[in-house]
Amino acid sequence: MTYLSEHFTLEECYASNVALRKGINNKPPQPYIPNIERLCQKVLEPIRNFYNIPFRPNSVYRSAELNREIGGSTESDHVQGNAADIEIPTVSNYDLAIWIKNHLEFNQLILECYTLGNPSSGWVHVSYCNKNKNEVLTFTKGQYIAGLNP
Repeated sequence: MTYLSEHFTLEECYASNVALRKGINNKPPQPYIPNIERLCQKVLEPIRNFYNIPFRPNSVYRSAELNREIGGSTESDHVQGNAADIEIPTVSNYDLAIWIKNHLEFNQLILECYTLGNPSSGWVHVSYCNKNKNEVLTFTKGQYIAGLNP
């Protein structure tokens, strides 16, 4: 195991059931590993420390082939290891998005597929890169809306 921060490993950041099932090599190239490490240290670790609840990030690094296979955006931050989709057990995804918005620097924060009244619905996409723009969006009913709008 290669730890990139106190609680997160490189291996869990590129693990993918879809890649395994489809025989896709999803191991990140060496130049993207510093991006994944920075995301772990600047975003995932502060979230883990605040909530003190173990969680496994979903879909941190995605190879271009895997990203195509799952229908990801061709400009996805996941393809360079700059993004994570996350959920934390017992924490509302809306509350998680609010906490990130108020406490962390990020490039993009998206509350995805969240349904008001169903705290565990959807997930939170967050990215971090060299030039963060702190863009906040909600993705619902097939469209992006500015801000956090459950």
